[in-house]
Amino acid sequence: MAGTVEQKLAAQGITLNEPRTPMANYVGFVRSGNLLFVSGQVCANAEGKLIAKGKLGAGVTIEQGYAAAQGCGVNLLAQVKAALGDLDKVVRVVRLGGFINSAPDFLDGPKVLNGASDLMVTAFGDKGRHARTTVGVASLPSDAAVEVDAIFEVS
Repeated sequence: MAGTVEQKLAAQGITLNEPRTPMANYVGFVRSGNLLFVSGQVCANAEGKLIAKGKLGAGVTIEQGYAAAQGCGVNLLAQVKAALGDLDKVVRVVRLGGFINSAPDFLDGPKVLNGASDLMVTAFGDKGRHARTTVGVASLPSDAAVEVDAIFEVS
């Protein structure tokens, strides 16, 4: 049976799929003590198709970017579930790092990354509030619009 966090997500229509296999020589997550470091997750859906492809500010809208960041958040949580077996073992979301595939003059990366941040608060309440960095980048793997990595405190 799904834990409390997964039930909250399901009530919002969000289900977790099997985490994606890493694309190169790295692992999806590493636990060190009570910290879980989750590798960057691109904005792919359950079928592996990108939710948004291309550059924010040059064909991809803020709304599409927000949805893509939310998809990255779902993929992060899938990795956490694979690592811990239960999202209820998350003590706190410590940090999100967001990478926004951006046109040089795109300045609204923080609005895009809110898709992942809002998801963490939806899932974990106040324990989902976190430190955050948002960086505009020239490109991402497979021309994904967004990639997000994370650090979680876990029990």
